[in-house]
Amino acid sequence: MKREIGNPFGEAHKVIMAISAAIIILLGGTVFAAEATPDVKTMTYKTIGDKELQIHIHYPPGWKASDSRPAIIFFFGGGWSGGKIEQFQPQAEYLAARGMVAARADYRVKSRDGVTPDKCVEDARSAVRWMRRNAGRLGIDPEKLVASGGSAGGHLAACMMIPKSVEADGDDLSISTIPQAMVLFNPVLSFENEQMLERLNGDEQLARKISPTRYLDKNAPPALILFGTNDRLKIFGDEYWKKAEAIGVRADKYLAEGQGHGFFNRSPWTERTLLVMDKFLASLGFLKGEPTIKVPEETAVDKLYRKTIQLSGQAENALKPIIYEAISDNNQGPL
Repeated sequence: MKREIGNPFGEAHKVIMAISAAIIILLGGTVFAAEATPDVKTMTYKTIGDKELQIHIHYPPGWKASDSRPAIIFFFGGGWSGGKIEQFQPQAEYLAARGMVAARADYRVKSRDGVTPDKCVEDARSAVRWMRRNAGRLGIDPEKLVASGGSAGGHLAACMMIPKSVEADGDDLSISTIPQAMVLFNPVLSFENEQMLERLNGDEQLARKISPTRYLDKNAPPALILFGTNDRLKIFGDEYWKKAEAIGVRADKYLAEGQGHGFFNRSPWTERTLLVMDKFLASLGFLKGEPTIKVPEETAVDKLYRKTIQLSGQAENALKPIIYEAISDNNQGPL
């Protein structure tokens, strides 16, 4: 995204452009570069026409089909329009190493399949039902299932708590989608506003069906919700936290000071949020023992940003949004 700096910055303009370019290069080496490990199996959970929707299952060490492990399913972000299934690979690998069965599910999106967000929700609900229906061969306890995702994927994960939502033809509706816990990274939690309604062609009834906060009640699963304090979508978290507190439902809050949307996609925030996630899941009995994640003190991107604060005045203020805008754009945009 282009941002006009203006003449008052003088030579700082060149510095800003150079630093922004360097950051984009550095981001090429983030957690998304990891290759799949041998303990990952890929299966098809749903077929629509000639399109097969796949789910990647990460198995823990010593896994057996006769196990009854806690499980987690991740949904990638990308504004219901794009995104990559690799997004939550680091989290899935870590939690598998900690003993859970971790899944990453693909789903239809607008750019590839021409669908609206309600179809994304349909696919996510199908994926959760598939996991529970196949609990025997996956070696999981269908009553110890966690739903997770980021941004639009966080919205899909939160929609699993809705008892009756949009449903795909052929789904076994006797299988519940309601998880035992949710971990939501900067999620959209309501479609009941003008901006979100546009994505559904103004269909208010459909918007109500995929607005998780509307269905938040005393029976809602415990949740961990993570936002950067500079994320414009944090308003969704604020609304959810307030309602959850009023009715006495657990909704843990994690705020990353000064961070924007998608902050968890880069180190050290990937590791920091994984640590918080580990402790949350352990508090519910899904994990045992101490966390094994190690949080780095400072990354190359952090060092680069720290150096920019040596610049003074307006030039310094101009650098900050450009740096984090570059990071956000690299992590699949604002949603």
